[in-house]
Amino acid sequence: MKNKILITVFALVLALPAAAQFRTIAEAHEIRLSEIRLPQSDSGTIAFKACDDCPYLTKRVGADTQWMINGNSVGLRKFRAGIARIVERKEVWATVLHHLEEDRVTQVAITVPEDND
Repeated sequence: MKNKILITVFALVLALPAAAQFRTIAEAHEIRLSEIRLPQSDSGTIAFKACDDCPYLTKRVGADTQWMINGNSVGLRKFRAGIARIVERKEVWATVLHHLEEDRVTQVAITVPEDND
């Protein structure tokens, strides 16, 4: 019995450093389309509200930022054109992926409902 307890304690002690190494690298925000201000160029800034009562956050985007519509990667110009057709902007949500260490947005993804074209 004593050996089982010692082995268990030893295994837990070995597992602690591995658990301490986990850290958050990016946050994904679900944002209403009406609460997003898109950049004008590939290396501009995007502004969005993380919650209804939150102030706007402004984050950098770059040429490597992914713009996704319905799972397909498109350029910023096509992304802007694609969401411009959406009538009910408060009913459509986008996912904004914010890389914390680089403090920039790496991906913006949206699923456009067919009845909202």
